[in-house]
Amino acid sequence: MLTPARQRGVELLDDPQVDPALATRSLRDVARSNRLFGGQRAVLNTLAPLLRQGPGAEHPPHGQLPPPGATFLLLDVGTGLGDIPRAVRAYAERRGVRVVTVGLELTAALAGAARPGAQNVLCGDARQLPFATGSIDVVTCSQVLHHFDGADADLLLCELTRVAKRLVIVSDLRRSWLAAGLLWLVSFPLGFHPVSRHDGIVSILRGYTTSELDRMVHRAVQRSPAVRRRLGWRVTAAWSPR
Repeated sequence: MLTPARQRGVELLDDPQVDPALATRSLRDVARSNRLFGGQRAVLNTLAPLLRQGPGAEHPPHGQLPPPGATFLLLDVGTGLGDIPRAVRAYAERRGVRVVTVGLELTAALAGAARPGAQNVLCGDARQLPFATGSIDVVTCSQVLHHFDGADADLLLCELTRVAKRLVIVSDLRRSWLAAGLLWLVSFPLGFHPVSRHDGIVSILRGYTTSELDRMVHRAVQRSPAVRRRLGWRVTAAWSPR
């Protein structure tokens, strides 16, 4: 009853001609939502078991990051303002692991806005990643998949899997009328831009159930992901690319 049929609404920021200043303003609201409502936590909790692996430990189910003191490379596809890479670096450094992060955005304006958070940012299409096969230790993609449908969604998942060496993490929204209603309510006291409010609700209604996300990954890349419900109406899927 609280899970509506998946909708295909139009998000205003999906327009490539949108004013970069407006896009950056709205992405600040997205980053704030990630911090307050579980977007960052969903990715960090998925990474946590790997970061706890010490030297000589057996490989965990979805690959192993380098031991404490080592460095690994993380790519965040559709990085927004780079808040996810920034949170991952801080979380990893507290555990003795150095992470070099790279963000990917579609336009030069958004890439520039993301650089303070993501460290290194490139422009590119998520469906044709500008990286060699198996060249990135961990690839994350947060709240991006729901922007794609059909063959484009499959191509995105294939590209994430192609460039990853150890782990792919896809994090997205769980569809819910309750989540949409609560976002609408809290967006006013939090001072969200009207575009952020509109796109946030549309994003939730374009989100996934755990079974839908599992089927999508399995169909696109022939992997059986570990799919988890997360706090804040989030859902994550993680799998080994090799």
